[in-house]
Amino acid sequence: MTHRSPSRRRFLALSVLGITTPTLLFAAESDEVDPARRLVAHADEIRFPQASFQTDITVRNFSNGQAGDERKYRVLSRGNENTIVLTMEPASERGQALLMRGRDLWIFMPSVSQPVRLSLAQRLTGQVANGDLARANFAGDYNPTLTGRDVVDGLPCQVLDLAAADRGVTYARVKYWVREDNAWPVKAEFYALSGRLLKTCRYLDFREMAGRVRPTRLVMEDALKAGETSELTYEAMNLRDLPERMFTREYLRRLG
Repeated sequence: MTHRSPSRRRFLALSVLGITTPTLLFAAESDEVDPARRLVAHADEIRFPQASFQTDITVRNFSNGQAGDERKYRVLSRGNENTIVLTMEPASERGQALLMRGRDLWIFMPSVSQPVRLSLAQRLTGQVANGDLARANFAGDYNPTLTGRDVVDGLPCQVLDLAAADRGVTYARVKYWVREDNAWPVKAEFYALSGRLLKTCRYLDFREMAGRVRPTRLVMEDALKAGETSELTYEAMNLRDLPERMFTREYLRRLG
């Protein structure tokens, strides 16, 4: 006896009725979610809320263990597609803002009348790229493949290879370790288009923020220059209603 999946049975029923439009065919075939993409999406939900939220981030840069500059940012995000990154410190740069809509990114500076287009991959400070703060949508930006299992710090992990969906994303490729038991992100390696390893990231200090347990400290280490690291600490994170009108160049011009 042949056993058919529920989606296959639904498709056959539709065929009998003569309703095999492309939309219905896609709906039938898409019932089975790719496990790699599902795992990355779950890890995304752990890193950040999928609803609108606000978070304050302190970035501390280190060179060979010696503390360098320290910067503070406020991130306002609406659905992980629209984001504003406000520079809070140093005082000399207060008033600067990044606006991301989709994968388009602009910087607004009080001293410049027009916003300037930026790349997500461009460095913001230390080992932190613009896209590390402005865009955190791994599931939307990359095509994931499960490549195996590994143990990191005693934690069994699934290992994924994330290939950039297009050239506008922050990194060309990401190797990503996600815990097998709860989909918590553990480690990531970020690669350039040439295949060169740029930096590694560790997700640390998990605690409850904005309704669930999340990593509150990220350590990014330069793979090209030993001893160069940046630590991102999430000081606070709260769900917040952020209207669409905030995420426009006109709105940010008024803020300036």
